[in-house]
Amino acid sequence: MIALGGSIGTGLFVASGSAISTAGPGGALVAYIGIGLMVFFLMTSLGEMATYLPVTGSFATYSKRFVDPALGFAMGWNYWFNWAITLAVDISTVALVMKFWLPSIPSWIFSLLALTIIFCINAFSVLSFGETEYWLALIKVVTVILFLIVGVLTIFGIMGGHAVGLENLFYKKAPFVGGIPTILSVFVVAGFSFQGTELIGITAGESETPEKSIPKAIKQVFWRILLFYILSIFVIACLIPYTSSNLLGSGANDIAISPFTLVFRRAGLASAASVMNAVILTSVLSAANSGMYASTRMLYSLARSGDAPRIFGLLNIRGIPFPALLGTTAVGLFTFLASVYGTRIYTFLVSASGLTGFIAWLGIAISHYRFRRAFKKQGKSLDKLRYRAKLFPLGPILSLVLCILVIIGQDLKSFANWDWQAIGVSYMSVPLFLVLYFYYKFKHHTKLIPLESIDLTPTDTKK
Repeated sequence: MIALGGSIGTGLFVASGSAISTAGPGGALVAYIGIGLMVFFLMTSLGEMATYLPVTGSFATYSKRFVDPALGFAMGWNYWFNWAITLAVDISTVALVMKFWLPSIPSWIFSLLALTIIFCINAFSVLSFGETEYWLALIKVVTVILFLIVGVLTIFGIMGGHAVGLENLFYKKAPFVGGIPTILSVFVVAGFSFQGTELIGITAGESETPEKSIPKAIKQVFWRILLFYILSIFVIACLIPYTSSNLLGSGANDIAISPFTLVFRRAGLASAASVMNAVILTSVLSAANSGMYASTRMLYSLARSGDAPRIFGLLNIRGIPFPALLGTTAVGLFTFLASVYGTRIYTFLVSASGLTGFIAWLGIAISHYRFRRAFKKQGKSLDKLRYRAKLFPLGPILSLVLCILVIIGQDLKSFANWDWQAIGVSYMSVPLFLVLYFYYKFKHHTKLIPLESIDLTPTDTKK
């Protein structure tokens, strides 16, 4: 539920409409299916490593152990930065959502309240985080199921008047609009929508039986995500023509024109906007909760491996990395205050974190490829793996290629126009990552670990 909930948010509820508007229904479906397959392979790669070596802050550990310590250092700080900034973005978004009902109350009150609630959930126990995330994810899942039922009934005219059938799928230039370049640009939107599924790897270190729960979660998440996203986009495309201006919204403040709101309204549900606003509120809180958890665990992991101040590697009596939690909360609070008092700083930080999630995915693909090759090189039997990734080496190679494509395709228009400012803003994450990588590499003179020297000592999950 954590991985499922992490990938269902404003990307599906609002931004899916802009994907259809840009590339047409066919283009949007191709992009989401492509990214869905990539995410599946990434999850199986991560699952193979996480069941063999379940650790808190897995991405950094795997990169450090199977590739190069410099890559592990850069990957860990990259991922921590990603979620610490996302936390600030989410608590700012809470204020936007609440404005729908209470426009006269200052925004910062809602954001501060949200940050306090998220901090308390994560400070209490890992169980309170898991329970909260489970119920918030459940609300989103139920909403999508209801949307699919109502949408299908509306397509056939059982609800909302006359049947529309599939006519909007072939309206004007549909199903494919703008060809391959627009489909590539929608790959970026789809990629952002799926960010969060890799949380499976972070939670493995605190899972009671990762060798059982992780493979089960991966199998279910793939089919549910593909089912939810593909069917949802199909329903939206059937009911709303791609030329509709209502599909242009991309953020939580566009809730009134969310494709979900429009479809519910069309079916005759008058209070659709309020209901969807409440659902998006749970989505944003869920994302902030996940962000706090993931960034705290990554900072803890970095400290334990000597790549962050040692104080962040301490646990309290309940097993919570409390100093790391305080550090992450402080960064989230600073970034939020920057959004209130210094919008340029805030914009810079958000832009800098833009592609960090895709860089983390790249790290997973590279780490798994090296992990499996080292396994073979050292003569170890694949039977020792608690879970085996499907279609190796196709999976990590496909993930690697698609991740690079998405990173390059982030803002091709700015390259076409040679808009250096736009290029700098869109691709800022890449040089920041490279600075971290080369800083560590030159300081510690690290090299790519030879396959025969990679440490493949498994973790006994029963200890």
